[in-house]
Amino acid sequence: MPALDTAPLLLALTALCAYLLGSVPFGIVITRALGLGDLRQIGSGNIGATNVLRTGHKGAAAATLLLDAGKGAIAVLIARALFADDAAQLAGGAAFLGHLFPVWLGFRGGKGVATFLGTLIALAWPVGIAACLTWLVAAGIGRISSLSALVAAVAAPVWAVMLGWPQGVALAICLAALVIYRHAANIRRILAGTEPRIGAGK
Repeated sequence: MPALDTAPLLLALTALCAYLLGSVPFGIVITRALGLGDLRQIGSGNIGATNVLRTGHKGAAAATLLLDAGKGAIAVLIARALFADDAAQLAGGAAFLGHLFPVWLGFRGGKGVATFLGTLIALAWPVGIAACLTWLVAAGIGRISSLSALVAAVAAPVWAVMLGWPQGVALAICLAALVIYRHAANIRRILAGTEPRIGAGK
């Protein structure tokens, strides 16, 4: 855990602002703006980039991926610039919670993989990059997006220790646990052998 250097009131304000930023459902905003329909009625109903891709619009999916990752990263960078590392970690965690449980959508949000990775990159870029590479390797081997996300999430705290970011291990563990929680249905399908593979038909 980082040292508590920021005043409690400022930490509370940071958490609120970061949560609201994280709550912005970019997938829904983008698909509606492009006339692609209500994302919650498409595919899995998830608001993330993977489900946006099911609309057939690769540009929309890429934009969603970047914006969902960016909102975690931006929250971290602003908090770090204004205050200290304790505020930065809190902002990253709050933005992540905002994506998972957005107030605008009745607290039913996404699974948080892009926001998770974007937050890690902004907090400690070697750890974030290592987690991204872990996702890519797992995806190349297993060809299952959700499984790759789970592997990357579990590996993140390990990378934090190995790459010299001990003050972020607790946060990495908490975020990874939430990623696993949000992938409960995917885990059941993986165990049953029914989880879709990358590149497979609908």
